[in-house]
Amino acid sequence: MNVKRVLAPAIALVTVVSLAACSNDEEPGHDMASMSSTTEAGEQESPAEGDWFNQQDVMFAQMMVPHHEQAIEMSDVIVAKEGVDPQIIDLANQIKDAQGPEIEQLTTWLEEWGSPVSESDSTETMDHGSMDGMMSEEDMQALQDAQGAEAGRLFLEQMIVHHQGAIEMAQTEVDDGKNEDAVAMAQQIVDTQQAEISTMEELLAAM
Repeated sequence: MNVKRVLAPAIALVTVVSLAACSNDEEPGHDMASMSSTTEAGEQESPAEGDWFNQQDVMFAQMMVPHHEQAIEMSDVIVAKEGVDPQIIDLANQIKDAQGPEIEQLTTWLEEWGSPVSESDSTETMDHGSMDGMMSEEDMQALQDAQGAEAGRLFLEQMIVHHQGAIEMAQTEVDDGKNEDAVAMAQQIVDTQQAEISTMEELLAAM
């Protein structure tokens, strides 16, 4: 018997099996690398969105923080004046008590979402003016300069417009937001500030 003739096919078979095994070992690694790259790319596509929030939630929080801050500033101005109707003073304090904690919560959400509020966010919102009810520098100065009953009347007129802008922004969040807590806050803003508008309109009518 020729030993070489018997061994040659066997060696060839072993070689083929070995090459196939090496090829199979390499492919899963290649596939995993591809999957990892694809996953990373997908994660980077929407840095301002997650499973529990979307871009609308971020925009709502970024715009509502400076909006609330201005409402509190307006309230501080009127509370510090003399000769203003006590009911208006009570309303101003009510606005401060409601919106202060909301600012803290909105800020916390933005930090959790990786979208902190910056000065540019506030400035951009201020520049929109009538779009969201924000008072201009001239409006704020007029409130500062007014005294007594005139200050109370101006505060009510300005805050009604301010609240209407907040309600519009909040309703957009209710309609398009994804985060359940943010949507719930937005609905609360709609309900609370609409009720406050009714109160302010009654106070204006009685002046």
